[in-house]
Amino acid sequence: MVQDKCKELNKDINLFTIDSAESLENFRLKYLTKKSPIQDLFNLIKDIAGDERKQAGQYINEVKQQAEAKFEQHKELYTKSNIKNQPVFDYSLSHNAVNTGSRHPLQITLNSIVQLFSKLGFTVSNGPEIENDWHNFSALNFPAEHPARDMQDTFFVNAEHALRTHTSSVQVRLMESTQPPIRSLMPGRVYRNEAISARANCFFHQVEGLYIDRDVSFADLKYTLYEFVKQFFNNDVKVRFRPSYFPFTEPSAEMDISCQICKGSGCNVCKQSGWVEILGCGMVDSQVLTNCKIDEQIYSGFAFGMGIERLTMLQYGINDLRIFFDNDIRFLKQFVPEN
Repeated sequence: MVQDKCKELNKDINLFTIDSAESLENFRLKYLTKKSPIQDLFNLIKDIAGDERKQAGQYINEVKQQAEAKFEQHKELYTKSNIKNQPVFDYSLSHNAVNTGSRHPLQITLNSIVQLFSKLGFTVSNGPEIENDWHNFSALNFPAEHPARDMQDTFFVNAEHALRTHTSSVQVRLMESTQPPIRSLMPGRVYRNEAISARANCFFHQVEGLYIDRDVSFADLKYTLYEFVKQFFNNDVKVRFRPSYFPFTEPSAEMDISCQICKGSGCNVCKQSGWVEILGCGMVDSQVLTNCKIDEQIYSGFAFGMGIERLTMLQYGINDLRIFFDNDIRFLKQFVPEN
């Protein structure tokens, strides 16, 4: 009886097709577990007479060995197949062999600016890139139909909202929500509908600064910016201020430095003049303070704004702004990661 069942079971094992890891597992569950038909045959041995028991055990063991051999044969086959399709890792390699990335030069410049102004007591403030008309224009003395709005070509989202043209909108939000004294930087990306060239792009990055307190003067503004330039360029860079116009500051000025690329001899970045304008600045207009619910009889302040791309070009001797946005690894890998 046991011999007949062993022959039948042996036939089933031979006919079982193993052609995948899943079918291999099904074979194991069917024939090599405690609930398999082979184990059921072992359970019958106790009811067999002594002379026949030894012979029955031999038959059952042969079936079990056959099942185990078939399982091991296919297991080895599929294990080798899987290894071929898997990546090989050498965990003994030193970590120094891994090529690490680096900071983008614009981020390096921004971090340096924030660090330098933090020594002067400036914090960092942020705001949305899609702004309403009040925060981007009206609160900053850009009333409707005012010709000053033509100074900036704007990407409008709808009638009431646009991509911010400057981070001055963050200044407005900060003044509306915070009582003086205020001393903060506003870094971020801004958008203007301009032709792309070596000196301009339709989006770029700014850092603006705002300081409002009692008795703040233009002398405080000049000292702050002189100190920044001296620390940032770390050399005897020449500086000059030129009168200018901005709707939200009065008086207003632009700050130029001697071109760090051509050293004053003339190039396409400085338009052959030897000077490069790096920022606009001025005393916050009294009407802007009033718009933001700050008493202009008590408080005064200054504001400034600079382009991160232009400072980075001067710092590293880069003569084409467009390269910052090309993601060319040959350019980016030149910049050492920060500590």
